[in-house]
Amino acid sequence: MELRHIRYFLAVAEEGNVTRAAEKLGIGQPPLSQQILALEREMGVQLFRRTGHGVSLTEAGESLLADARRLLDDAQLAVLNAQRAGRGETGRLNLGFTASAAYNPAVPALIRAFRNAYPGVGLSLTEGNTAQLLAYLEEGRLDLAFLRPGGRSFAGVSLYQIENERMKIVLPVKHPLAAKKKLPLAALAGESFVLIPREASPTLHDEIVSACRQAGFEPTLGQQAPQLSSVVSLVSAEFGVSIVPASVSQIQAEGVVYVDIGGMSVKTRLALASRESDGSSKTANFLAVVRQARSGQGAAADGGG
Repeated sequence: MELRHIRYFLAVAEEGNVTRAAEKLGIGQPPLSQQILALEREMGVQLFRRTGHGVSLTEAGESLLADARRLLDDAQLAVLNAQRAGRGETGRLNLGFTASAAYNPAVPALIRAFRNAYPGVGLSLTEGNTAQLLAYLEEGRLDLAFLRPGGRSFAGVSLYQIENERMKIVLPVKHPLAAKKKLPLAALAGESFVLIPREASPTLHDEIVSACRQAGFEPTLGQQAPQLSSVVSLVSAEFGVSIVPASVSQIQAEGVVYVDIGGMSVKTRLALASRESDGSSKTANFLAVVRQARSGQGAAADGGG
């Protein structure tokens, strides 16, 4: 049984007349009659009684009528669902992020904008370090990932700039320099640094060490912290000092102060990574949201100038 046979059957059943049904369908009356006869032969039952003024449904026809409407509705829904999936409006998007990226307000703002634009797409979120997220991308376990690539590029990966985020010094509140509004990094020479281990966050770790070297000293690596929130906690406990992305200053832990870096620009790059080979509409839609947000920010910056 083909869908066109169901449509022909419904047209005849609703019109009660083959000629009027043929006009409604835009086909000739003889071909329509032949199609109805073919459907009856295929099903092995008579669907219509022929009368002098048209046709009426048999019991078999009445039974088919309700199911035929449902079948057509289901077919139309299947087409609609396929079209929505093809446009990236349904399904699931697997999104990764580093712990430090999660604190940047651009990340939740972009996720919120995507969810508002595509409410039919479910989001699966995975936290990991940059190396893990890149591996997950390559394996297909992630579609996109917010990460800190430094100045590097990666084979098979497209990077979309989100922000060059400035860094801040974080000090224990009782530190002799804690009252300063701005400090040169050189002022931290000889201090013990609380950092995330390089294997956990290689890019951020290297950026901090590189900034210290640029300021003229080799940082003394002290207590390690498993994640950024732990860095702040350990600084509060006076295990040492640290440097963190400015967005981490949202962590208003008791016993720490955040101080601007003076005399040099210390920034960390936040980017969104995707597979170059990814042709998914869902991925393309998320990237379109990112581009739209960035272009809106650019317009706002121009307007404010």
